[in-house]
Amino acid sequence: MSFMIRNPILKGFNPDPSICRVGDDYYIATSTFEWFPGVQIHHSKDLKNWKLIARPLNRVSQLDMKGIPDSCGVWAPCLSYSEGTFYLVYTNVKSFDGVWKDTPNYLVTTKDITGDWSEPIYMTSRGFDGSLFHDDDGRKWFMSMLLDHRNGKFFGGIELQEYSASKKKLIGEAHYLTPGTELGRTEGPHLYKKDGYYYIVLAEGGTEYEHAMTVGRSKSIYGPYEFHPDNPFVSAAEDKNNTLQKSGHGDLVQTREGDWYVVFLVGRPLTPHGKCTLGRETAIEEFVWKDDWPYLKSGSRVPRPEIPSPRLPEQPNGEPVVRTHFDQDQIPMVFQSLRVPITKDWCNLDVRKGFLRLYGKESLNSLHHQSLLGRRIQSFNVQVSTSLEFHPKNIHHMAGLVFYYNAGHYHYACITSNPEGTRKFLCIISSDNFKMSFQEELEDVTSSTRVVLRGDMHRDRLQFYFSLDNKEFKKIGSSLDASILSDDHVRNGRSRYRPAFTGSFVGICCQDLAMNIHHADFEWFVYKEIE
Repeated sequence: MSFMIRNPILKGFNPDPSICRVGDDYYIATSTFEWFPGVQIHHSKDLKNWKLIARPLNRVSQLDMKGIPDSCGVWAPCLSYSEGTFYLVYTNVKSFDGVWKDTPNYLVTTKDITGDWSEPIYMTSRGFDGSLFHDDDGRKWFMSMLLDHRNGKFFGGIELQEYSASKKKLIGEAHYLTPGTELGRTEGPHLYKKDGYYYIVLAEGGTEYEHAMTVGRSKSIYGPYEFHPDNPFVSAAEDKNNTLQKSGHGDLVQTREGDWYVVFLVGRPLTPHGKCTLGRETAIEEFVWKDDWPYLKSGSRVPRPEIPSPRLPEQPNGEPVVRTHFDQDQIPMVFQSLRVPITKDWCNLDVRKGFLRLYGKESLNSLHHQSLLGRRIQSFNVQVSTSLEFHPKNIHHMAGLVFYYNAGHYHYACITSNPEGTRKFLCIISSDNFKMSFQEELEDVTSSTRVVLRGDMHRDRLQFYFSLDNKEFKKIGSSLDASILSDDHVRNGRSRYRPAFTGSFVGICCQDLAMNIHHADFEWFVYKEIE
């Protein structure tokens, strides 16, 4: 019965957690930004072992992201449950550059969390980080932060409006609840009711090293809200050496046994207040109630790398899959695409049995249609490899293995050709803030039908290798700076798009910059975490 929970519980780019319990089952929804399908939902029965079970926004009618800037798309989903129905609120951010932000919020529902979700119901575009609260009188309330474009203000506080499930729209007037605390940059609201109080939980201080969760309460849903005498409720800002940093933006849940837990995002920097190449992840802490206020049970507000188990039996998920053979009927759920659905016109398992065929589309700089299939990097030390057959005909044909953050930041080991198509060779293309560098014609592989590409990422260093027999591997090019694949690097540079909220991915891709039809065949993909 006794075990320890190791933080983070959801590793590698799983931010903005929203948690709900249905009986003995716990579900967490997290943000996916420009990656498709939208929203990750993990399931657990013990709050320690979590399994990815669904990505509910899997149709363009629910999530149209073609052309959106990096780090836009799905922000801060809110997952809730009431009377047999799951509700999911999400923002599909369309633009974020400049004074105005385009942030439409939607609601989808389902009876089966792993089944099909409804077509979206439009809520509002007044802000982002929408959430839904089900009151005990049967009424439902939508909350979000309020955008204010005047004089550089941006964060305008939190507002509330009633939602009618029968009419499938917001009704009545919007009510302004609170501007938040002195920490500022108030967002990520969630509402709860306990012992006669309405509790509002907020994300404040920005999503970097001053990030925090704060709490207010009121006897009326409309306020006024008084704030916790010892805010912030959760924050690592006071301890720069803590393993878990950037802690904030979270949600509360009560177990069937009556214990209370809070989940929240964290970042694990390579150095104190340094770069977080794994992106923003999800952690958990237990809390208790004192004088009708929540306090972390540890007596601190700083999250811990490890916490004692809840009063629940441990239920492990088994060993993670290391090798993916592309001889199956479906793409494994661990993989996602950029902005557009995974469809057979560009990603096909049928045309050549035992292989995944990628038809080359646009460049790695594209915000529209890339042929890229990627998965999260969830450990500081990974070894990733893939076997491919590719026969480029000109310099516009490329295919290979990519370590990717966004359209302006990646390292790409690829097979390409000379202009005449008479030779094929290995090349490394790197992009840092859209500044391209090339290590060209590193190895001639003209006579080789099949090539294995491998990337070893050890914290802030990345080295590519290749093999013709999957036994003997030889280095390709020089060691690369893997720390450019982080929010911190992108945000601190002069990036074309200011938002930087995701994390590092690794995947396979193919480009045909001439005709968008030339293909590459991938036999398998191996992702191995190294202690």
